[in-house]
Amino acid sequence: MEDWTLRESLVTGSGTVRWDRLGDAGGEPVVLLHGTPFSSYVWHEVAPALAAAGYRVHVWDMAGYGSSGMHAGQDVSLGAQGRIFAELLAHWGLREPAVVAHDFGGCVALRAHLLHGARYRRLALVDPVALKPWGSPFFRLVGEQSRVFEQLPAALHEALVREYVSSASHLGLRPAVLDALVGPWTGEEGQGAFYRQIAQADQRYTDEIQPLYPTIDLTVTVCWGTEDSWIPFARGQELAALIPGARLVPVPQAGHLVPLDAPARLTGELLTFLMA
Repeated sequence: MEDWTLRESLVTGSGTVRWDRLGDAGGEPVVLLHGTPFSSYVWHEVAPALAAAGYRVHVWDMAGYGSSGMHAGQDVSLGAQGRIFAELLAHWGLREPAVVAHDFGGCVALRAHLLHGARYRRLALVDPVALKPWGSPFFRLVGEQSRVFEQLPAALHEALVREYVSSASHLGLRPAVLDALVGPWTGEEGQGAFYRQIAQADQRYTDEIQPLYPTIDLTVTVCWGTEDSWIPFARGQELAALIPGARLVPVPQAGHLVPLDAPARLTGELLTFLMA
Protein backbone atom coordinates (compact mmCIF):
# COMPACT_ATOMS: atom_id res chain seq x y z
CA MET A 1 0.00 0.00 0.00
CA GLU A 2 2.79 2.41 -0.88
CA ASP A 3 4.20 2.20 2.68
CA TRP A 4 0.80 2.90 4.26
CA THR A 5 0.82 0.72 7.40
CA LEU A 6 -1.26 0.98 10.56
CA ARG A 7 0.99 -0.07 13.43
CA GLU A 8 -1.41 -0.15 16.40
CA SER A 9 -4.49 -2.20 17.22
CA LEU A 10 -7.49 -2.34 19.52
CA VAL A 11 -9.59 -5.43 20.21
CA THR A 12 -13.31 -4.58 19.98
CA GLY A 13 -16.57 -6.50 20.03
CA SER A 14 -16.39 -6.64 16.23
CA GLY A 15 -12.80 -7.84 16.05
CA THR A 16 -9.38 -6.23 15.98
CA VAL A 17 -9.24 -2.69 14.61
CA ARG A 18 -5.98 -1.30 13.24
CA TRP A 19 -5.02 2.35 13.77
CA ASP A 20 -2.10 4.76 13.76
CA ARG A 21 -1.04 8.36 14.45
CA LEU A 22 1.00 10.80 12.42
CA GLY A 23 2.62 14.09 13.42
CA ASP A 24 3.94 15.68 16.59
CA ALA A 25 2.47 14.35 19.83
CA GLY A 26 1.77 17.91 20.97
CA GLY A 27 -0.25 18.86 17.91
CA GLU A 28 -3.99 19.47 18.00
CA PRO A 29 -5.76 16.14 17.40
CA VAL A 30 -7.51 15.45 14.10
CA VAL A 31 -9.24 12.14 13.36
CA LEU A 32 -9.85 10.93 9.80
CA LEU A 33 -12.59 8.40 8.99
CA HIS A 34 -12.85 6.50 5.71
CA GLY A 35 -15.88 5.09 3.91
CA THR A 36 -16.89 1.97 2.01
CA PRO A 37 -15.53 -0.02 0.25
CA PHE A 38 -12.32 1.78 1.16
CA SER A 39 -9.88 2.05 4.06
CA SER A 40 -7.75 4.66 5.78
CA TYR A 41 -5.55 4.52 2.68
CA VAL A 42 -7.86 7.08 1.04
CA TRP A 43 -6.13 9.60 3.36
CA HIS A 44 -2.56 8.59 2.42
CA GLU A 45 -1.89 12.01 0.85
CA VAL A 46 -4.04 14.22 3.09
CA ALA A 47 -2.97 12.76 6.46
CA PRO A 48 0.79 13.43 6.06
CA ALA A 49 0.05 16.95 4.81
CA LEU A 50 -2.05 17.70 7.90
CA ALA A 51 0.65 16.20 10.11
CA ALA A 52 3.29 18.38 8.40
CA ALA A 53 1.10 21.39 9.23
CA GLY A 54 1.45 20.58 12.93
CA TYR A 55 -1.59 18.43 13.65
CA ARG A 56 -1.64 15.06 15.45
CA VAL A 57 -3.51 12.96 12.91
CA HIS A 58 -5.31 9.76 13.89
CA VAL A 59 -6.35 7.21 11.25
CA TRP A 60 -8.04 3.82 11.52
CA ASP A 61 -9.50 1.03 9.43
CA MET A 62 -13.08 0.26 10.39
CA ALA A 63 -13.85 -3.27 11.61
CA GLY A 64 -13.87 -5.59 8.60
CA TYR A 65 -12.05 -3.09 6.37
CA GLY A 66 -8.48 -2.57 5.17
CA SER A 67 -5.96 -4.11 7.57
CA SER A 68 -8.45 -4.62 10.41
CA GLY A 69 -9.69 -8.09 11.27
CA MET A 70 -12.20 -9.83 9.00
CA HIS A 71 -14.17 -12.95 9.90
CA ALA A 72 -17.44 -14.71 9.14
CA GLY A 73 -20.38 -13.53 11.24
CA GLN A 74 -18.67 -10.22 11.99
CA ASP A 75 -20.83 -7.19 12.81
CA VAL A 76 -19.54 -4.48 10.48
CA SER A 77 -22.75 -2.45 10.41
CA LEU A 78 -22.84 1.31 10.76
CA GLY A 79 -24.29 0.76 14.20
CA ALA A 80 -21.25 -1.24 15.28
CA GLN A 81 -18.79 1.19 13.68
CA GLY A 82 -20.33 4.15 15.52
CA ARG A 83 -19.87 2.38 18.85
CA ILE A 84 -16.32 1.37 17.96
CA PHE A 85 -15.41 4.93 17.02
CA ALA A 86 -16.64 6.23 20.37
CA GLU A 87 -14.58 3.47 22.02
CA LEU A 88 -11.50 4.43 19.99
CA LEU A 89 -11.76 8.08 20.99
CA ALA A 90 -11.82 6.99 24.65
CA HIS A 91 -8.87 4.65 24.03
CA TRP A 92 -6.90 7.51 22.49
CA GLY A 93 -7.88 9.85 25.32
CA LEU A 94 -9.33 12.40 22.91
CA ARG A 95 -12.09 14.47 24.47
CA GLU A 96 -12.86 16.96 21.70
CA PRO A 97 -10.82 16.31 18.56
CA ALA A 98 -11.51 17.75 15.15
CA VAL A 99 -13.07 15.03 13.01
CA VAL A 100 -12.98 14.64 9.23
CA ALA A 101 -15.19 11.90 7.81
CA HIS A 102 -15.73 10.58 4.27
CA ASP A 103 -18.65 8.52 2.87
CA PHE A 104 -19.83 5.91 5.45
CA GLY A 105 -17.39 7.47 7.88
CA GLY A 106 -19.71 10.49 7.94
CA CYS A 107 -22.55 8.39 9.30
CA VAL A 108 -20.16 6.72 11.75
CA ALA A 109 -18.97 10.09 13.08
CA LEU A 110 -22.51 11.46 13.27
CA ARG A 111 -23.82 8.38 15.10
CA ALA A 112 -20.94 8.45 17.59
CA HIS A 113 -21.67 12.11 18.31
CA LEU A 114 -25.47 12.04 18.34
CA LEU A 115 -26.05 8.63 19.94
CA HIS A 116 -22.91 7.66 21.85
CA GLY A 117 -21.80 10.91 23.45
CA ALA A 118 -18.63 11.48 21.41
CA ARG A 119 -17.64 15.16 21.52
CA TYR A 120 -15.84 17.01 18.72
CA ARG A 121 -14.23 20.42 18.48
CA ARG A 122 -15.43 20.66 14.89
CA LEU A 123 -16.60 18.30 12.16
CA ALA A 124 -15.89 18.13 8.42
CA LEU A 125 -18.07 15.82 6.33
CA VAL A 126 -16.70 14.84 2.92
CA ASP A 127 -19.34 13.40 0.54
CA PRO A 128 -20.90 11.58 3.50
CA VAL A 129 -23.61 8.94 3.59
CA ALA A 130 -26.03 10.86 5.77
CA LEU A 131 -29.38 11.36 4.03
CA LYS A 132 -31.94 8.95 2.64
CA PRO A 133 -32.24 7.47 0.15
CA TRP A 134 -28.78 6.07 -0.46
CA GLY A 135 -27.29 3.06 -2.21
CA SER A 136 -26.92 2.64 -5.96
CA PRO A 137 -28.93 -0.04 -7.83
CA PHE A 138 -25.73 -2.14 -7.90
CA PHE A 139 -25.23 -1.67 -4.15
CA ARG A 140 -28.82 -2.74 -3.42
CA LEU A 141 -28.58 -5.74 -5.76
CA VAL A 142 -25.42 -6.99 -4.08
CA GLY A 143 -26.95 -6.45 -0.66
CA GLU A 144 -29.99 -8.53 -1.57
CA GLN A 145 -27.94 -11.29 -3.21
CA SER A 146 -24.75 -11.20 -1.16
CA ARG A 147 -24.56 -14.98 -0.73
CA VAL A 148 -24.68 -15.44 -4.49
CA PHE A 149 -21.97 -12.85 -5.10
CA GLU A 150 -19.76 -14.41 -2.42
CA GLN A 151 -19.52 -17.49 -4.67
CA LEU A 152 -18.14 -15.63 -7.68
CA PRO A 153 -14.82 -16.95 -9.03
CA ALA A 154 -11.96 -14.95 -7.54
CA ALA A 155 -10.93 -13.31 -10.81
CA LEU A 156 -14.47 -12.23 -11.62
CA HIS A 157 -14.93 -10.89 -8.08
CA GLU A 158 -11.72 -8.84 -8.31
CA ALA A 159 -12.75 -7.42 -11.67
CA LEU A 160 -16.10 -6.39 -10.20
CA VAL A 161 -14.46 -4.69 -7.20
CA ARG A 162 -11.98 -2.88 -9.44
CA GLU A 163 -14.73 -1.52 -11.65
CA TYR A 164 -16.84 -0.50 -8.65
CA VAL A 165 -14.01 1.28 -6.83
CA SER A 166 -12.86 2.97 -10.03
CA SER A 167 -16.32 4.44 -10.55
CA ALA A 168 -15.94 6.49 -7.36
CA SER A 169 -13.21 8.61 -8.97
CA HIS A 170 -13.90 11.34 -11.52
CA LEU A 171 -10.29 11.76 -12.67
CA GLY A 172 -9.27 8.10 -12.57
CA LEU A 173 -7.08 6.29 -10.05
CA ARG A 174 -3.41 5.52 -10.57
CA PRO A 175 -2.84 1.73 -10.88
CA ALA A 176 -0.93 1.53 -7.59
CA VAL A 177 -3.68 3.42 -5.76
CA LEU A 178 -6.40 1.22 -7.25
CA ASP A 179 -4.41 -1.88 -6.25
CA ALA A 180 -4.13 -0.59 -2.67
CA LEU A 181 -7.87 0.03 -2.43
CA VAL A 182 -8.85 -3.29 -3.99
CA GLY A 183 -6.23 -5.49 -2.30
CA PRO A 184 -7.95 -5.97 1.07
CA TRP A 185 -11.07 -7.30 -0.67
CA THR A 186 -9.27 -10.10 -2.54
CA GLY A 187 -8.62 -13.64 -1.36
CA GLU A 188 -11.19 -15.81 0.38
CA GLU A 189 -11.28 -13.70 3.54
CA GLY A 190 -11.43 -10.38 1.69
CA GLN A 191 -14.09 -11.53 -0.75
CA GLY A 192 -16.39 -12.59 2.05
CA ALA A 193 -15.75 -9.31 3.88
CA PHE A 194 -16.58 -7.24 0.80
CA TYR A 195 -20.08 -8.66 0.46
CA ARG A 196 -20.60 -8.79 4.21
CA GLN A 197 -20.22 -5.01 4.58
CA ILE A 198 -22.69 -4.38 1.74
CA ALA A 199 -25.20 -6.90 3.12
CA GLN A 200 -25.17 -5.10 6.48
CA ALA A 201 -25.51 -1.60 5.03
CA ASP A 202 -28.97 -0.64 6.21
CA GLN A 203 -30.52 2.79 5.67
CA ARG A 204 -32.08 2.64 9.12
CA TYR A 205 -28.72 3.68 10.55
CA THR A 206 -29.03 7.08 8.90
CA ASP A 207 -32.80 7.23 9.36
CA GLU A 208 -32.22 7.06 13.14
CA ILE A 209 -30.07 10.18 13.19
CA GLN A 210 -31.30 12.31 10.29
CA PRO A 211 -34.01 14.02 12.41
CA LEU A 212 -31.26 15.04 14.87
CA TYR A 213 -29.12 17.02 12.41
CA PRO A 214 -30.81 20.35 13.28
CA THR A 215 -29.67 19.83 16.90
CA ILE A 216 -25.95 19.67 16.03
CA ASP A 217 -24.15 22.45 17.88
CA LEU A 218 -20.72 22.30 16.23
CA THR A 219 -18.71 24.12 13.61
CA VAL A 220 -19.47 21.96 10.57
CA THR A 221 -18.08 22.07 7.04
CA VAL A 222 -19.56 19.92 4.27
CA CYS A 223 -17.14 19.30 1.39
CA TRP A 224 -18.55 17.73 -1.77
CA GLY A 225 -17.12 16.70 -5.11
CA THR A 226 -19.11 18.47 -7.79
CA GLU A 227 -18.73 15.44 -10.08
CA ASP A 228 -19.75 12.82 -7.50
CA SER A 229 -21.66 10.13 -9.40
CA TRP A 230 -22.33 8.06 -6.27
CA ILE A 231 -24.03 10.75 -4.18
CA PRO A 232 -24.96 13.90 -6.14
CA PHE A 233 -23.79 17.35 -5.10
CA ALA A 234 -27.43 18.36 -4.47
CA ARG A 235 -27.39 16.00 -1.48
CA GLY A 236 -24.58 18.06 0.00
CA GLN A 237 -26.66 21.20 -0.38
CA GLU A 238 -29.54 19.47 1.40
CA LEU A 239 -27.33 18.26 4.25
CA ALA A 240 -25.69 21.65 4.81
CA ALA A 241 -29.13 23.25 5.00
CA LEU A 242 -30.17 20.83 7.77
CA ILE A 243 -27.20 21.52 10.07
CA PRO A 244 -27.30 24.97 11.71
CA GLY A 245 -24.47 27.18 10.45
CA ALA A 246 -22.90 24.48 8.27
CA ARG A 247 -20.69 25.71 5.43
CA LEU A 248 -20.87 23.95 2.06
CA VAL A 249 -17.61 23.73 0.09
CA PRO A 250 -17.85 22.48 -3.50
CA VAL A 251 -14.73 20.68 -4.73
CA PRO A 252 -14.55 21.11 -8.54
CA GLN A 253 -13.45 18.26 -10.80
CA ALA A 254 -13.70 15.72 -8.00
CA GLY A 255 -15.89 12.65 -7.82
CA HIS A 256 -16.91 10.73 -4.72
CA LEU A 257 -13.29 9.98 -3.82
CA VAL A 258 -12.44 13.62 -3.09
CA PRO A 259 -9.40 12.72 -0.90
CA LEU A 260 -7.83 11.03 -3.95
CA ASP A 261 -9.25 13.14 -6.79
CA ALA A 262 -8.34 16.48 -5.20
CA PRO A 263 -6.02 15.89 -2.21
CA ALA A 264 -4.30 19.29 -2.40
CA ARG A 265 -7.56 21.21 -2.73
CA LEU A 266 -9.19 19.22 0.07
CA THR A 267 -6.16 19.63 2.34
CA GLY A 268 -6.29 23.39 1.81
CA GLU A 269 -9.98 23.48 2.67
CA LEU A 270 -9.41 21.33 5.76
CA LEU A 271 -6.59 23.57 6.99
CA THR A 272 -8.88 26.59 6.62
CA PHE A 273 -11.57 24.65 8.50
CA LEU A 274 -9.20 23.60 11.27
CA MET A 275 -7.75 27.07 11.82
CA ALA A 276 -11.06 28.96 11.72
